[in-house]
Amino acid sequence: MGSWWWALPRAASRYPWFSNVLLYGALCTAGDALQQRLRGGPADWRQTRCVATVAVVFQANYSYVWQRLLERAVPGRTPRAILTKVLCDQALGAPVAISAFYTGMSILQGKDDIFLDLKQKFWNTYKSGLMYWPFVQLTNYSLVPVQWRTAYIGLYGFLWFSFLCYSQQSGDGTLKSAFTSLHLKEAKQVERPSEK
Repeated sequence: MGSWWWALPRAASRYPWFSNVLLYGALCTAGDALQQRLRGGPADWRQTRCVATVAVVFQANYSYVWQRLLERAVPGRTPRAILTKVLCDQALGAPVAISAFYTGMSILQGKDDIFLDLKQKFWNTYKSGLMYWPFVQLTNYSLVPVQWRTAYIGLYGFLWFSFLCYSQQSGDGTLKSAFTSLHLKEAKQVERPSEK
């Protein structure tokens, strides 16, 4: 790999905020590109810009500050500290992040009721997140140094943002709706060749 790969740890140590926000924002924006690709059709660059704005301006910065506050409040890597951090993250951090995503996207897309998606999809999205994020955060809090935690969350945020962006555009916040949509798309692609 190139010399840039070896520069990442130094950059994270010298510029932890910038490195984490940049990586988080890039990975989450790529998540939107992935879900657009999976859905087919032309790329919606306006949508991607909105996702990038929400990811960089709020989500990445929030995650960066939240992870440091959580580490100060509950320092260490004992099993009790790790479980406490995971519980706090899911009880306090996750609802703020989900709310900010749906509301931020509605504001940037100029929707009349900026809280409609939040009201309709919050609980389903939160429950879907409970099947994903606690496992990610267990690893995060037990193995990842504090200065890399936001970037690590961005790595898993790539998949999560694919799901969130799908849910925001046409899903209901459940994993079932996302998987059903992918299954239907695959079924249509299989039917097309047989129609000829």
